[in-house]
Amino acid sequence: MEIIHEYVKLRSEFGRQCLFSDRPAELLIDVPPNQKLAMQFVLKETRDLGVQGCWEMSEHEVNTERFEYDNEGINHVEGGWPKDINHLEMEQTIRFRKKIEKDEIYMNSVQVLGTLVGQCVGQNNAVDIYQEYFEEEELLDETQEKPCVKIVNVYRDPHLVKRHVTCLSWQPKGGTKLAGAYCCLELQKANIDMSQESYIWDIGGYNRQSENHTVFEYCVCVAENPTQPDITLNSTTQLICLKYNPDDMHALISGGVNGQIVLWDSRNGHCPAAITPSEESHKDPVYKVLWLKSSSGTDAFSASTDGQILWWDVRQLNEPIDRLILDLSRKDNQDKALGAISLDHNVSMPDTFLVGTEQGAVVYCNKAAETPAERIVRTYDGHHGPVYAIQRNPFFSQNFLTVGDWGARIWSQDIKESSVMWTKHQTDYLTDGCWSPVRPSVFFTVKMDGVLDIWDILFKQNDPTLSLKVRDEALCSLNVHEGGCRLACGSQQGIATLIDIKSGLCTPQHNEQELLGEMLERETKREKVLRAQRGGDEGGNSEDTQKELILRPEYDFHNVVESEQRRRQWETRTQHYP
Repeated sequence: MEIIHEYVKLRSEFGRQCLFSDRPAELLIDVPPNQKLAMQFVLKETRDLGVQGCWEMSEHEVNTERFEYDNEGINHVEGGWPKDINHLEMEQTIRFRKKIEKDEIYMNSVQVLGTLVGQCVGQNNAVDIYQEYFEEEELLDETQEKPCVKIVNVYRDPHLVKRHVTCLSWQPKGGTKLAGAYCCLELQKANIDMSQESYIWDIGGYNRQSENHTVFEYCVCVAENPTQPDITLNSTTQLICLKYNPDDMHALISGGVNGQIVLWDSRNGHCPAAITPSEESHKDPVYKVLWLKSSSGTDAFSASTDGQILWWDVRQLNEPIDRLILDLSRKDNQDKALGAISLDHNVSMPDTFLVGTEQGAVVYCNKAAETPAERIVRTYDGHHGPVYAIQRNPFFSQNFLTVGDWGARIWSQDIKESSVMWTKHQTDYLTDGCWSPVRPSVFFTVKMDGVLDIWDILFKQNDPTLSLKVRDEALCSLNVHEGGCRLACGSQQGIATLIDIKSGLCTPQHNEQELLGEMLERETKREKVLRAQRGGDEGGNSEDTQKELILRPEYDFHNVVESEQRRRQWETRTQHYP
């Protein structure tokens, strides 16, 4: 027997019926422009981007003449004896030698040649022509490894709802801890179920001292239980950035989504040591915090998209000790301030710092200036989007690296119009980058397609020296260990990947610092010459200057042709009329 049951539902419960028909366009709503809102926008300057419409190709042919050669041997026998002397008879040869040695011509020849031979012997004793002066360097080049990296381990967010690894920081002084800030920056995906915890992982390493410099090595078996963090940082808000104190292996400072600055001490457990009050903190998320070099070792400063740079003394976080508003008009108007998302400070230049903004500009500031208006020294404008990373070269403090939009740029502090070097236009967005702490010419970048690029600008400038597909999702943070042989990348799915860098990319090369210094100086001089030429063209009449530049090569060409014709005519006349 077949049992059939029908479910009956009223038509009204299905909702409104869809009726499709052709009809003309109809205006549903019209929102007129509001001039008051337009005054709040910050006008962005026009940027130029060079694009090559076709592939760069070159053709070259070389045809050499064929050279034929033969191998032939020579049989050497004793000769030079007179016909009446048999050189096989020892008595005849000895008698002939004694006769020649008594000859005056032989004695004079020996005296003359002896002086020359003595001089040659003295030169050979002073300079050993058979010594191999570059034996060590040749051996070093032969034994040097090729650029290579290897993924050692991955550390996953223990929480079910995954968040971005927005920042990574290594424990200083050869420590074995790696701290990561976890936060969801996508407002549509953020919810109340997301965890507000950040973690410190123990990678379990050891140090090895070499003859020349310190090399940091780590065990492949990184920890007893690498899936669980060593310390959990229980915060009242999600952390976007954090940084270890270079003078204290246990102190960290971090910035949260709500604009507060949080101080941590890993020896005190999971709770924060101090928190700034909300009314004295940033009004927007804190994207970067850095420690300052000071006698007390307790000074730090932070950057936020509210357009403020705040200086703190972590011993008293009740209020900031100083502040700077990134208003390029130098009127301290926070409504027109640029949002800061990256920050750099160099120990060799304690009073100056660089700020990367979400408008694509880099602001060079001087904290020691007397007035707030004089603190903003100059701006560098070259990126189309936010400047996600900025860092000075550890060996050349006058040059710094910026990462944003689809490329990375190297700037000279003296030139603000354009960068001195830049990478090729990438197909994916760059999210972070940093210099190698041990090699002056090497820097690292990560992209939205999950690829890590390693650049060696002494080796080649157009393409990265090595590219590694780390994850299938986007990479959003990057940090290199102070030893240069270990690197950590953070992804959008809450995965921190530990990468081992082989010696070919973390061992200083011969004359690398001198060669890079010459390259940067040459590129800086070239940009200065181009800037001077552009300034000269803008100072005069543009039409007359352009005509003069066009006619000048033609005028020089005719002068050369005429002088050559006169020279040939003169040679012809002198031949006919000597």
